[in-house]
Amino acid sequence: MSGTSGSVAAADSEFEILCDDAGSFLRRYSTEGGETGFTDTELDGTTAYTPTGTVVRCDVEQPPAANPLIDGTIQRQTGAGAVTITAGARSVTLVVYAGSPTVAIGGGAAVPVPAGTSLTWSVDRGGDAGESLQDDYVVTGVAGSDFLVSSTREV
Repeated sequence: MSGTSGSVAAADSEFEILCDDAGSFLRRYSTEGGETGFTDTELDGTTAYTPTGTVVRCDVEQPPAANPLIDGTIQRQTGAGAVTITAGARSVTLVVYAGSPTVAIGGGAAVPVPAGTSLTWSVDRGGDAGESLQDDYVVTGVAGSDFLVSSTREV
């Protein structure tokens, strides 16, 4: 059998979705002619992308920001009146001592909450994760109501 011999230059590529301060993007690692490099694109694989901030694997949990400051409030309402906690809180807790005040979340329908009830809405993390409650919470009391509303938020 006869033939020729020689070498063939092979190219190899691998892809990985990474994250930075602006979100996720696609990094293509390639080896061609013995040289290794990478190209960053948006997730469409064609639009050029320039990372901003620290580049990390998206599935790796990042350490929280250096001890964010947390502000807490507590308000007691007896009788008619309303307590409003604006969007952006990390937690909201309602404790009803008497009456049946109503709770409206994000402008939705007001729902009565009977005496003896304690409710809490919260997020796991704030800081770099940017988690916060996205709705306003409005607790409205009527004659005979007695309730407590506490909340926390990053400052």
